[in-house]
Amino acid sequence: MATTATLDAGAGAPAAAIRKISLHDLMDALTKGIDDFKAKPSLAPFAAGVYLLASFLAFMVVANYDYIPLVFPVVSGAVLIGPFVTIALCEVSRRRERGLDYSLMTGYNFFNAPAIKDILLLGLMMVGLFLFWLATAMTIYSLTLGDAWRTPTAPESMAAFVQQLLFTGKGWTMIILGNLVGLLFAVVALCVGTVSFPIMLDRGMNIGTAVQTSIAAVKENPITMAVWGLIVVVLLLAGAIPFFAGLAVVIPVLGHATWHLYRKVVA
Repeated sequence: MATTATLDAGAGAPAAAIRKISLHDLMDALTKGIDDFKAKPSLAPFAAGVYLLASFLAFMVVANYDYIPLVFPVVSGAVLIGPFVTIALCEVSRRRERGLDYSLMTGYNFFNAPAIKDILLLGLMMVGLFLFWLATAMTIYSLTLGDAWRTPTAPESMAAFVQQLLFTGKGWTMIILGNLVGLLFAVVALCVGTVSFPIMLDRGMNIGTAVQTSIAAVKENPITMAVWGLIVVVLLLAGAIPFFAGLAVVIPVLGHATWHLYRKVVA
């Protein structure tokens, strides 16, 4: 049964109604995301390219031990900007669902969307949130394994960093504090971005109403949305393990699945 949200959707846009969804709906959204990826795998480089760039930077981080502590925050922080960088994949899924042409270049039709300015503005905000997360992660490192009063001490090697991280009290303090703070960032991103990008693309909603709708969707489905967030994190980390190569599949699938999740939760 849908719960109608009292939201001003903007000129000409229908009022949004939020549905209660189940874990089965999440699995169905993922399945449809996989089907979309199989139907148009040529779009994989669009989403994967952004993440492979981040992966390249991560390798540079490994080569420069001063930035080893940023490897995990960079990978895990991809959750914060995922809904924005995969907006073209949502467009492909939207067109495929409606029986329209969904060839390679049609994904970039989102640039012609009525709400493109709002989409880009919210995207910049999510990128800002990602950069703020990286700065916060480095601050946590400085306060635990680093030196809070000087430039953080660089670990001598990856092995040395792992030894400090897993076998010292300060290391575990960093792990626990970092994950708790990271969880807060993830919750903010989940509430703000999960539904807002697809609904702006689909209905031309303004940024304020789109974010309100996204927050309402999470409030109506707190447990289910939390599971979705966990699924996204686990899949991203799993895709990053084999030298980030798995992201070439994981990212497009999640991008397509985000569209189908939106279609299930918003009437």
